[in-house]
Amino acid sequence: MHIEQEDTRVELVYGEDEAKYLLRDPVEIKALFRALLASRGLVSARMVPGGQSFITALIEADEQHGILLDASTDPLQNDRIAQSEALDCVTQLDRVRIQFLVRRPVRVVEEGKPGFRAPFPNTVLRLQRREFYRLQTPSSSSPRRVVCRLPLPLGDGTIREVELNILDISRGGLAIAVPPGGVTLEQGAAFEECTLLLPDNPPISARLIVRNLFRITRMNGVELLRIGCAFANLSRGAGDAIQRYVLRMERERNARERGLT
Repeated sequence: MHIEQEDTRVELVYGEDEAKYLLRDPVEIKALFRALLASRGLVSARMVPGGQSFITALIEADEQHGILLDASTDPLQNDRIAQSEALDCVTQLDRVRIQFLVRRPVRVVEEGKPGFRAPFPNTVLRLQRREFYRLQTPSSSSPRRVVCRLPLPLGDGTIREVELNILDISRGGLAIAVPPGGVTLEQGAAFEECTLLLPDNPPISARLIVRNLFRITRMNGVELLRIGCAFANLSRGAGDAIQRYVLRMERERNARERGLT
């Protein structure tokens, strides 16, 4: 999946594998949102453009008035949300990843509570295959961080091997972030002879195909280029090792959240 923006219209664009799990029927989409509302799950939203993320919640899914998302407690962040073209939203329902685009969120105050209202999205991605579950990896300061060694093409025509932190990973691919200056990449480019370094695993050789690129701005103002890649010709053994790592980390995270560790 990647985001395309033409003039003022923002679109989520999916690969062939993901598109099979796309809901387009308005009746199904509204039913899904009613289920999301009942589950009271949190929603991770990323502003487009800008890339700043925040946590919100779905507080209404009305047939006539559309959806209502909770506002932030930070007034400055609410200003940025109101100025965004769209919100790229991700949540889960019954451990299934749900992703949708909220266009032109409008700031409202209803019954004394601030929020952002928008129409129901035209499409919703509901990824039911567990191998597509994207694991958010530990931070770069963690001793269990996940990295990828790859040959990075630079603007002067040279190629330099670098070791970059992996932002998220699944059996289907991964995302990395690099400073945008001096990097020459485009969609469809290939990283040959990459090495994944997963904790408690031997190095994994992989070939990566760039599927999407966009700039993100962290809360500290630092701008990065986020590169989403798909694995190409990944061996079954390597794919199984990645899947085992994702599931193990997911189990450990769930145990921590339940206070079992």
